[in-house]
Order: sequence, then C-alpha cells, then structure tokens
Amino acid sequence: LASAPRGDGHPVLVLPGMLASDRSTGVLRTYLANLGYEVHKWELGRNLGARAIGVEGERLIERLSTIHRANGRKVSLIGWSLGGAFAQLLGRRLPEHVRSVITLGSPLRGDPRASNVWRIYEMATGDRVDSVRTTRQRDEIAAPPEVPTTAIFSKADGVVPWWNCQVTEGPTAENVEVYGSHCGLGVNAAALYVIADRLAQKPGEWRRFAPMALAAPLYPRARAS
Repeated sequence: LASAPRGDGHPVLVLPGMLASDRSTGVLRTYLANLGYEVHKWELGRNLGARAIGVEGERLIERLSTIHRANGRKVSLIGWSLGGAFAQLLGRRLPEHVRSVITLGSPLRGDPRASNVWRIYEMATGDRVDSVRTTRQRDEIAAPPEVPTTAIFSKADGVVPWWNCQVTEGPTAENVEVYGSHCGLGVNAAALYVIADRLAQKPGEWRRFAPMALAAPLYPRARAS
C-alpha cells in the first residue's frame, strides 16, 4: 500500500453498504485522505436505501452536487455493497459531475433474490425488490456505465453472488477480482491498492488495472494470465 500512487486532490465521495454508516468506511477514507484526496462522507446516516437517499435518490444527488459545486471538479465515487449500486446510479444520472465510479462487492445486476440479504433489504428499506420503482432503478444500475468504472469483486464474497457484482465491460469499464469476504472489502489491502491506482488516473487517460508483477498473486485473474 505504501507504493500506491499519490492523489491529485480531486474530491472523492464514499458510500457505505446496507445498514452501515460513515463509520464503516473510516479506514478507507483515512487511507485515501493520506494519499492526498479530498475525501467526503456521505452524511446520510445509515444506508437504508430510499429511506436514506430519497425515493428517487434526491438526497444523494444533492450531496454529490454540493461537493461538485464547492470544489469545481468532478467527483470520484466509491461505494461498498449497496453503496456501490447507488454510486453507479449517480454515474448514470449525473455523468457531468462524476469522474469515475469504483464499487466493492456491489449488487450491480441479476436477480436481487440471489443475494443472501434480500429479505433484510426489504425490511430495512421498506422497498420490495420487485416493485416497479426498484426494478427501474436496478435496470439503470445494470446498464453499461457512462463514466470510467471499476467493479471490485470476490468469489468468496458470501453475501452477494460474485457474478452479480460485475459491470458490463467496455472501453472504460472493468471488473477486478480480489480474495476476501464481502464485509472485509473496505479494509482489504488488495482492494485498497486497486482503488488508489484507479483514482490516480488522469481524466481521459483511463487504462485497465494491471498489478505489478510482485502483487499479481493478490489478484486471481492476473495470476491466471
């Protein structure tokens, strides 16, 4: 982690997972702040879905817009679990405000009932996973990204099926596999390095993640190749 590239000071907004608050992203935010980024909490309490972000995500949209106005630069979004799904939604709705999106074990596509926590989601958020609004938002999230996107996933996730944690790959969209559990992704050294590497890319110069040779064993796909 000490060899990770330094940041350029652009703003980064970090979104917690379901039922979690800003406290859960403390290690990640501290790491990024130490690299030189202007790191922001989401400041919406516990992530209770629409109960936190608003029925159409209006509170989260306003949070992003406030950071963008204050800084004058596009904002990178990092979302853990459900927070990553919301980050993807923001990237589609406000691409002019978003520099990049990075997700950690996030449900980005597929049947929500494949997750081990879909009933908890319904109880916590008050939303049915098959409601018209939820289905529409899920379709938005699953569509090919409009901004540079990296989806970090683990086959040992244990909460969200790993195949649902991936984006449709394209010229500026990729999936990066790491070892580890769902609940540990926000403090996973391999994942943290990917995040630092992705954030350090200059606008318009996106390239796929390629770990250094010594670090390749930490990334299953790199090891296989």
